[in-house]
Amino acid sequence: PCLTEAHYKEMEEKVSSTLSGLEGELKGTYFPLLGMTKDVQQKLIDDHFLFKEGDRFLQAANACRYWPAGRGIYHNDKKTFLVWVNEEDHLRIISMQMGGDLGQVYRRLVSAVNDIEKRVPFSHHDRLGFLTFCPTNLGTTIRASVHIKLPKLAANREKLEEVAGRYSLQVRGTRGEHT
Repeated sequence: PCLTEAHYKEMEEKVSSTLSGLEGELKGTYFPLLGMTKDVQQKLIDDHFLFKEGDRFLQAANACRYWPAGRGIYHNDKKTFLVWVNEEDHLRIISMQMGGDLGQVYRRLVSAVNDIEKRVPFSHHDRLGFLTFCPTNLGTTIRASVHIKLPKLAANREKLEEVAGRYSLQVRGTRGEHT
């Protein structure tokens, strides 16, 4: 069965109250999508911090019902830690920063996941791992991405895809999947 509007709002309330209890580097602010000004929303989208209403694949799967009710974003003061609420999954926990210190990005992510899971349990299946909306994300649910500019290689899309394929990498646009 599909989630009701009340389900989305209930999850948003649980998550936003949990996030408001984070401390230290993770301390930040929750912004509900409902009532967010268009200017603030567009600025967060342009900065690649905020999701937009689902693409045709999510719409076909009924993942965008009651949009934007029950959706929002949390980010810490440095905008190196974000949580998307009720985009595709109930939570998308993101740790990111400029530079090459992947260890720091990962440590921040692990710390956040541990803090959040103490208050909001994650669904887990013995055989499938952590459960998500999209079956491709089942298991650890971890997806690592790196944004890099390769202007000369990107000028030849075919060559870019060929090089990426050799290393089992995916080429995506700045807006993620299907871009």
